[in-house]
Amino acid sequence: MPRTLCSALPTTRPRSGPVTIEGWIHRRRQLANVTFVVLRDRSGFAQIVVTDPLVREQVSGLPEETVVRVTGTALENAKAPGGIEIIDPAVHPLGAPAEPPPVELWRPSLGVTLPTALDHAAITWRHPARQAVWQIAAASMSGFRRHLDGAGFTEVTTPKIVGQSTESGANVFTLDYFGSTAYLAQSPQLYKQMLTGVFERVYEVGPVFRAEPHDTARHLAEYVSLDVEFGFIRDHRDVLAQLRAVLAAMVDSIGEKAGAAVRTVGAELPFVPEQIPVIHFREALELVGAAPTEPDLAPEHERFLGKWAKAQFDSDFLAVEGYPAVKRPFYTHPQPSDPRWTNSFDLLFRGLELVTGGQRLHNHADYLEALASRGEDPAEYAPYLEAMRHGMPPHGGFAIGLERWVTRLIEADNIRHATLFPRDLHRLRP
Repeated sequence: MPRTLCSALPTTRPRSGPVTIEGWIHRRRQLANVTFVVLRDRSGFAQIVVTDPLVREQVSGLPEETVVRVTGTALENAKAPGGIEIIDPAVHPLGAPAEPPPVELWRPSLGVTLPTALDHAAITWRHPARQAVWQIAAASMSGFRRHLDGAGFTEVTTPKIVGQSTESGANVFTLDYFGSTAYLAQSPQLYKQMLTGVFERVYEVGPVFRAEPHDTARHLAEYVSLDVEFGFIRDHRDVLAQLRAVLAAMVDSIGEKAGAAVRTVGAELPFVPEQIPVIHFREALELVGAAPTEPDLAPEHERFLGKWAKAQFDSDFLAVEGYPAVKRPFYTHPQPSDPRWTNSFDLLFRGLELVTGGQRLHNHADYLEALASRGEDPAEYAPYLEAMRHGMPPHGGFAIGLERWVTRLIEADNIRHATLFPRDLHRLRP
């Protein structure tokens, strides 16, 4: 008999016919004359009613998290999950009885500290509330890909072992590469720009690595970056418009694919406005009361601006454009009216920097000048500059940190809540 998912039981026909379900024993409740078993699979839960004494004895020796196959009769019961329960079951273990898990997964909330949850991640991610978090992440990636595929973008994959750092001076992880020094990629930036000269529009979903010694609730040493780069733009506002469309598609995908997960974690999906509010960096400094010479916004400034955008525009999003050239990488296009500033932006989401994006240089001569002004050797960037020497359109792009996105969606206080197996200063396992 083919397997039926728990979520499909309410649509099973005939309602009184035999069905087979498979999954984990989520919870057992043994009463005087009946045992109730709740089985969990990837789609949800099903209630199994056991009255046969021999089957009750068998079930008593199958602890929670034991994997089983159950075949029985499906009957309507409004009090059961999905309005269906299974009676007269035959229970077939699909492995040895499970050892007691380190946490009680059947409870409504996990009820453990974050370090405990991370130490036992292979088990704690089984909890429905934890599963829901990554279902939101998965739906986000699906919406990201679906929108860009439909907008003429080509998905690419770029090397994660590289011979140079993306941005000089930043901290990188080094490794021995057959006797030479190599690095884990901080970003696919240079590669996605080169590939814009091939496909015009590219995107990538992949890991990036930052060896920055941050020990905060918002930083990781490895995270998933949703990268976009495309050509034939007018300036960074075209990039921001594409970002807006991508975010809207991600939110739509979450509602479509992970609506139940959103309800499980009690998240509130944002409304993505047709036009994201924009302020210039120097205006942002004035608003937060910072010195006009500040090269960047501090976390408290971002939080203030997030509240300001909500009050002023009823928006969870705010783009801060025109960051100082001294704070941006060499490939960033200057603001034509004043080269002290750049055609770049950061997107704040609920008071946290989520996205960095902007317009890039595309003329070879401009790259040589930019590198010289920073005392860098163009020979170190020879393959990258080759693409610029042989014709590149005006282009730009952005990168979204997946874990930060999900963290703000669920209003978690630590990015590790939204990371399957975090890597940071203190954690290399599991």
